[in-house]
Amino acid sequence: MKCTILHESKGRMRVRMAQKHMSLSQADILEAYLKGTDGVTDVKVHDLTCDAVIFYKNDRAEIISALASFGYDKCGGLTVEHSSRVLNREYQDKLFFMLVKRCVNRIVLPVWLRTAITLVRSVKYIKAGIRCLLKRKIQVPVLDMTAIVVSMLRGDFATAGSIMFLLGIGDILDEWTHKKSVADLAGAMSINVDKVWLECGGESVLVPVSDVRVGDRIIVRTGNMIPLDGKVVSGEALVNQSSITGEPLPVRRANGGYVYAGTVIEEGDCVIQVEKATGSGRYDRIVHMIEESEKLKSETEDHASHLADKLVPYSLGATALIWLLTRNVTKALAVLMVDFSCALKLSMPVTVLSAMREASVHNISVKGGRFLEAVSQAETVVFDKTGTLTKAEPKVADIVCFGGNDEEEMLKLAACLEEHYPHSMAKAVVSEAASRGLNHEERHSKVEYIVAHGISSSVDGKKVIIGSQHFVFEDEKCVIPEGEQEKFDSLKAEYSHLYLAVSGVLAAVICIEDPLRAEAKDVVSGLKKLGIKNVVMMTGDNEKTAESVARAVGIDEYYSEVLPEDKANFIRSEHEKGRKVIMLGDGVNDSPALSQADAGIAIRDGAAIAREVADIMIGSDDLYSLLTLKRLSDALMDRIHSNYRKIIGFNFMLIVLGVAGILPPATSALLHNALTLEISLRGMTNLLKEKE
Repeated sequence: MKCTILHESKGRMRVRMAQKHMSLSQADILEAYLKGTDGVTDVKVHDLTCDAVIFYKNDRAEIISALASFGYDKCGGLTVEHSSRVLNREYQDKLFFMLVKRCVNRIVLPVWLRTAITLVRSVKYIKAGIRCLLKRKIQVPVLDMTAIVVSMLRGDFATAGSIMFLLGIGDILDEWTHKKSVADLAGAMSINVDKVWLECGGESVLVPVSDVRVGDRIIVRTGNMIPLDGKVVSGEALVNQSSITGEPLPVRRANGGYVYAGTVIEEGDCVIQVEKATGSGRYDRIVHMIEESEKLKSETEDHASHLADKLVPYSLGATALIWLLTRNVTKALAVLMVDFSCALKLSMPVTVLSAMREASVHNISVKGGRFLEAVSQAETVVFDKTGTLTKAEPKVADIVCFGGNDEEEMLKLAACLEEHYPHSMAKAVVSEAASRGLNHEERHSKVEYIVAHGISSSVDGKKVIIGSQHFVFEDEKCVIPEGEQEKFDSLKAEYSHLYLAVSGVLAAVICIEDPLRAEAKDVVSGLKKLGIKNVVMMTGDNEKTAESVARAVGIDEYYSEVLPEDKANFIRSEHEKGRKVIMLGDGVNDSPALSQADAGIAIRDGAAIAREVADIMIGSDDLYSLLTLKRLSDALMDRIHSNYRKIIGFNFMLIVLGVAGILPPATSALLHNALTLEISLRGMTNLLKEKE
């Protein structure tokens, strides 16, 4: 498609598409297309001007080529199902027309008509206040009603109208930010499943999830996400449905039981007959869960909300007291028109939800404001090693065979078992087999996954197991072939090891090279500079490997050969010491600790169960997003506390000036509501921009 380059600098290009008008859906298609282009880091499409601002890191010519080959008809499938662009336009129009209507009314309409409109508009606020009183509660609606009614009784309809106008603006901003944040969060929690095991003619075949149709049967195993709605037709599993119901405890699902897309199998495996090929209802279910969940509120935000209501009786009492002492209605109104509760109740949710939205821009998904607060207050960070401090792409460095076994046969056998489970080391084995062109067709019976230990199955009537040293030699009592103890003892300690045994005898050891993330040392150092006192690493790997990694990244405290319950127990012990804890992990074995932590953080491409139970998800590109999360959380708490001080200080000053007769009630009300609006608008701005 033709376009014109309006402006460009290094890594940035602004282009105008060759079209007179751009619809909202076209803007979404263009944005999705450009974001999917190699080398593009960010895109902003402005539908009103038909412009696109492209940020890129690759060759400029590649971006030009991508733009030239673009066409709406060719890329129609890229439409975003739940776009926030329509939502933004809706609320922008609401604000614009509300401001225009206000100006037109003040300029054009006669006084008597403006008075009538004010009377009609006041009915809504009076009803809300009366409903509150009937429930025997004295809360913010009562205060709003009183301020509006008293102003009208005094004949000051202009002040009453201004109060309602500013309250209306605040409501729109609050609703807009809330809906957008919820939509962004729901989108971030969407299903991330590309392929699924399909039961076909007695065999299981790995196919794209888009190829699955209603009536097909899919196989889902321990630690995996259920990608589609359906009924269990065989097998039995414990299913974590917290993403749908909010309940943390798994539920049992057997033959005939219904399961939902986006839930995760914690234990067992089952065959599911698909009933909804698209999983279409999941987004709406997530939105409903988020809106109903108290997780959206941080302790500070919740406190602000309750404080706002608690202050209402005091505001009314102070108004009555000033009137009794002075017999001056104007001075009494100075207190009534300036309440603390309005600003507290409107600004805090906007600030928290906006922070969650900003986090999503940095590829960080936060399930609730309280977890940002926990990150800000945390003293201890616990890291898993494999896939977290190390890269999520481990590689097979060596295969040491025992008992005269063939290397390629052992690799095929290991890949046959490991391909069913979402762990970084399992992926390394499967990838190595693929790179060697080895076909490892299904030869085994039912596969049993033992969390944090390994896999057990049967091949050609022989029991085959693969997993940790503890699992193979201590739990399963396997032995080393006679005369090969020296070979076993000479295995290189710098590698992680997967032990493969057949019929109780060690058959091979697969040595996994798991290189450290380049940024791991900088991130650990950065966390300490940001106030984290204890950085801990816990791994199921051996002592030598754990020591080497800890030393390389600058971690002083580490634990090796730990089980999942050991990680959870450590976090509980930190809680007993009065410390808040962040846990960072990516595997099935990390899920108990992620649940136990004040803020459990999962790597986005880690195991589904880890993502499900985690409170926060970060991108897998690097760990620097952890520092971004910490800075964002600290900036959020700084802004909230700053808002507290500003609201209390400014409003107290207005009350003093009003009682002293310096400011009339109308001016006090205007300044008070202007402060509320200013804080709400400021709450919608990015936090990190002002901090860095």
